[in-house]
Amino acid sequence: MATELKMPALSPTMEEGTLAKWLVKEGDEVASGDLLAEIETDKATMEFEAVDEGTVLKILVEEGTDNVAVGTVIAMLGEEGESVDAPAAAPAKQEKKEEKAEAQPAQKGYGRDEAPKPEKKAVPAEAEGVKAPAAPRKDGERVKASPLARRLAEAQGIDLTNIKGSGPGGRIVRADLGDKAGGAAAAPQKAAAPTPQAQTVDPGDIPHSVEKLSNMRKTIARRLTEAKQQIPHIYLTVDIRLDKLLKLRSEMNAGLESRGIKLSVNDMLIKALGVALMEVPECNVSFGDGELIKYERADVSVAVSIPGGLITPIIVGANDKSLSKISTEMKELAERAKEGKLQPHEYQGGTASLSNMGMFGIKQFDAVINPPQAMIMAISAGEKRPYVIDDSLQIATVMSATGSFDHRAIDGADGARLMKVFKELVENPLGMVA
Repeated sequence: MATELKMPALSPTMEEGTLAKWLVKEGDEVASGDLLAEIETDKATMEFEAVDEGTVLKILVEEGTDNVAVGTVIAMLGEEGESVDAPAAAPAKQEKKEEKAEAQPAQKGYGRDEAPKPEKKAVPAEAEGVKAPAAPRKDGERVKASPLARRLAEAQGIDLTNIKGSGPGGRIVRADLGDKAGGAAAAPQKAAAPTPQAQTVDPGDIPHSVEKLSNMRKTIARRLTEAKQQIPHIYLTVDIRLDKLLKLRSEMNAGLESRGIKLSVNDMLIKALGVALMEVPECNVSFGDGELIKYERADVSVAVSIPGGLITPIIVGANDKSLSKISTEMKELAERAKEGKLQPHEYQGGTASLSNMGMFGIKQFDAVINPPQAMIMAISAGEKRPYVIDDSLQIATVMSATGSFDHRAIDGADGARLMKVFKELVENPLGMVA
């Protein structure tokens, strides 16, 4: 009997993904452990392995398909020559998933093609979980349409029976309405303006190209919008002398050369932040719903730029790890991040973040907090500056570091203490390796 291959959940929070590429074709024989496909989640492209052996009888979801819900049947596996039809339930499951997501735009809608609701006193039936009346086709069949498409069609008086849907199973979605809906701005509304991701941009006659947003870019847009809208940021900046740290780095690299390890300034700053978080535990926290979570270990998420976006691999227990261990782990994590090979537990979590833009010559910047974390350290370029040392004006290598703190969870005085300890550790680096 044929076996259904379903869209896997590759992380605890994954609800849907993009079937980026099939690594097999119909008729191929596969064994347990063989790679079947590449699945794109919101942060990485991961490989989907076979757990059984057999012949690929039918591929039900074409590569490049977006928004494939977890649990959707994507292929059938069985014995060669076995006849099989696509399961009828598969499209319905995906449709149900999308309807649920669109029915609650206020909670989940930052990354979706969302439009303001028409002005109504009553809440639409779809948002209440009540099945909306079916719109019959001319032949008596029900019109399949998303709740958003139904609302816009109702507001603009559009007859859905005359529109061909491009969604799963011929389902009508917002994009199918096109200019008939008058655009998002045409729907009257009392609610706040739509988020930037939902707005339509008219480039006019300027030469341009259009790129479809990746799952990663959608997630970045949603999370950054949430962070700036919901987290009251407070920013604290200190100037830090780097001369002693640079000298210690040079000496340590000379001793580590035979082991093939080369410490970066960033490796040492990760260690400094980890130690500082343990010395000022009031900043190693997360703000929850009616509770404050206090962490007993400093897991530092490090911002890494990759093609198409940003990802934050985690140095677990940075406060206790040696500099050589941090350097080795960071190099390996960064390489796999750029290849899209990180596992979810390697970039989800962390207790605080560090973002370094010093290599670009940036003098100072304020980083956006990565929720549910409550702080992020922004590192700028080290440069030669006039600096008062022992009551005399000298030239020193100085960088600016700015901490962004969630003021709901961290008081300004505690944030200032963390910045003070971080500065002392970097200016006297033996204190973090002792």
